[in-house]
Amino acid sequence: MIELLPLATYCFVMSSTPGPNNMMLTTSGANFGYRGSLPHVLGISAGGAVQTFATCLGLGALFAAYPVLHSALRVAGALYLLALAWKLTGGAVARGAEAPRPLSFAEGALFQAVNPKSWLKAITLASVFMPAGMGVASGALLVAIVGLAITFPCISAWALFGVAIRRFLTDPRRQRLFNVIMAGALAVLALLLLR
Repeated sequence: MIELLPLATYCFVMSSTPGPNNMMLTTSGANFGYRGSLPHVLGISAGGAVQTFATCLGLGALFAAYPVLHSALRVAGALYLLALAWKLTGGAVARGAEAPRPLSFAEGALFQAVNPKSWLKAITLASVFMPAGMGVASGALLVAIVGLAITFPCISAWALFGVAIRRFLTDPRRQRLFNVIMAGALAVLALLLLR
């Protein structure tokens, strides 16, 4: 139990602090409510658990051996965030594209593959928090389950924060302003990823 406390604390800090997932969930909660955002929340949680498990099994060593892969993921993640920012501003809708909708389970899960913060978390979990004295597979499973148990309520809080501010966004102008501000924040995050 004492060994799990640092692991749980790290997962809590990484899941609770601002990042691409939490910014998208706040925006989703404000625009679509918690129920509409729940598939996205579940997708992030499941995708992160699978990513952590795979990294603990050895995928992290691949990134250490081939740093260009990490750079490619960072660029792909930044481009995806820029596309989401564009969509949030209404630019895609104004051109006749599909109406805005919350991200699906699969989209939330797959985004973890290009989310640098998720990779940082998974690689740190694999390199620092793998339990000693356990087999690799069972240790990886334990770390992934602890991460999943901590991540779900933490990221749900961000979606619920979006729901809480939703009542202030009943005026279409305020909602548009909120979406533009959140799109700007995603764009800044994307540009920071490219540094």
